[in-house]
Amino acid sequence: MNIKKIFVVGAGFMGSGIVENTAVKGLNVTAYDISQSQLEKSMKTIDKNLKKAVEKGKMNESEKKNALSRISCTTHISDCKDSDVIIEAVAENKEIKTNIMKKLESYAKKDAIIASNTSSISITALGNIFKNPERFVGMHFFSPVPKMPLMEIVRGYQTSDQALSKAKILGEFMGKSCIIAHDEPGFIVNRMLIPMLNEACILVERKIGTIEEIDRGVKLGLHHPMGPLELMDMIGIDVELAVMQVLHEEIGDPKYRPAVSLRRMVDSGFLGRKTGIGFYIYHEDGTKTPNTYLLR
Repeated sequence: MNIKKIFVVGAGFMGSGIVENTAVKGLNVTAYDISQSQLEKSMKTIDKNLKKAVEKGKMNESEKKNALSRISCTTHISDCKDSDVIIEAVAENKEIKTNIMKKLESYAKKDAIIASNTSSISITALGNIFKNPERFVGMHFFSPVPKMPLMEIVRGYQTSDQALSKAKILGEFMGKSCIIAHDEPGFIVNRMLIPMLNEACILVERKIGTIEEIDRGVKLGLHHPMGPLELMDMIGIDVELAVMQVLHEEIGDPKYRPAVSLRRMVDSGFLGRKTGIGFYIYHEDGTKTPNTYLLR
């Protein structure tokens, strides 16, 4: 595999997961974020995750140290200049992503592949800002990145066979099973998943079931490892709202129109695990209880 160094843009939940996964698999990776404190938080999270892996016997202490040694951090986007693959993993906002893409292209080496981890925004539209859109591709990871075995590789209208192949090679090297999706809103998985998550919000709104009962119903009735409300809390309520808004705008089908309660949760700062409160309230002892503000 002719890929030696990865550059990940964004040190949030998804970006940190991509960095961890990449380092564990043996590749050098640089984490970029405009915030030094966010980079420090990301590294603490990665260190904690690897420590748990050692405790569970999934790796030894030497493997953990080697993985951490492969990670570097920077607040300078120009440091992407020697990377073979650049993966953007910032907020699900087209304007933010577009601004970053322009900067990346100005520094990236000519043969580098540039990818976006977007879960809903058009790869064709994002790639259109490049002088060479052929090297731009979608690499959609799933949460949490180190554990989830799937990657959606999305081909924009101008994505080259070489970029598609390189993304697939990297994805498989990282331990992912790769599926190829055409550039349609939501691609494959979210196109199916989002209506279910949205409907779960509506069930809470209408008090058809309690928060815990809705999650238990999906886990035991559909054999999902996590309930839809737990899943949204893990991913981020603001992220899910952004995805729904893109799908509703692009497709127009009412089933993608975000539930009112989802908008109100974002207004209230109920963003899920990252803020300690979403559909559930997350306590310091590791337990969680339903968010009573949503049950009034």
